[in-house]
Amino acid sequence: MTRSGRNAGSSGWRRPSTPAAAVTFNHIGHFAAAGHAVAKSLFLGGVTRRFPDLNFGFLEGGVGWGCQLFADLIEHWERRGKAGLEYMDPKKLDRPLLAQLVDKYGYADIATELKRRDGWPNPADDELDGGVAEHDDYAACKITRKEDWIDLYARPFYFGCEADDRMNAVAFGKVNPFGARINAVFSSDVGHFDVPDMRMVLPEAHELVEDGLITADDFRDFTFANAVRLWGTQNPDFFKGTAIAGQAAEVLGHTYSPVRAAAE
Repeated sequence: MTRSGRNAGSSGWRRPSTPAAAVTFNHIGHFAAAGHAVAKSLFLGGVTRRFPDLNFGFLEGGVGWGCQLFADLIEHWERRGKAGLEYMDPKKLDRPLLAQLVDKYGYADIATELKRRDGWPNPADDELDGGVAEHDDYAACKITRKEDWIDLYARPFYFGCEADDRMNAVAFGKVNPFGARINAVFSSDVGHFDVPDMRMVLPEAHELVEDGLITADDFRDFTFANAVRLWGTQNPDFFKGTAIAGQAAEVLGHTYSPVRAAAE
């Protein structure tokens, strides 16, 4: 079976690869890398802030990278958000003290250059920030509280996962910041050459329950409820007239929070 970010079609994508295993080299991470770039752009560009009712589905890349990106964005925000950049503003540097320390402990050529510049940095030097208008990498997100991370990332982003990807469990685990449950959605390329027996697709996904990595409720979210929310929260009639219309309506009729309950 194909795994996270390992779509069979990616073997035709020409990029540098190892001659000993060209298909495998191109296969692994192909769609995950593309989804990673798009998700970052959507989030940092403020798209999920401007369109709060719009969902986004990232196909065939798995959810492991989605969990990692969620954590990375939060950690970077602590340094690259408005407060973090203000704290690290180089214009706040005590230049006379720096010059004294370099004279005492540094190299002569560095001391000479600092004196030539009257210390570093020069407060009038516009090249310090590249001329950007606002010193906040997250300005478009307008983050003011921790719940914003849930509303702007964990709620609208959905990640298509292959059945046998072990990393699917991370979406439901306790490791995600703020106790977030990332929206993993079951999928499988059952028609591809690397699915030797289509009868084994669902049982392989259920191994995460059997191994104690996710619960039966998590598995229902993975194989059903998350897909219903992906489509149904934007179009309540999406499942109307289908064999699962009643079950889908039940899911959509309950308020859902992508945050792990405190007691879990």
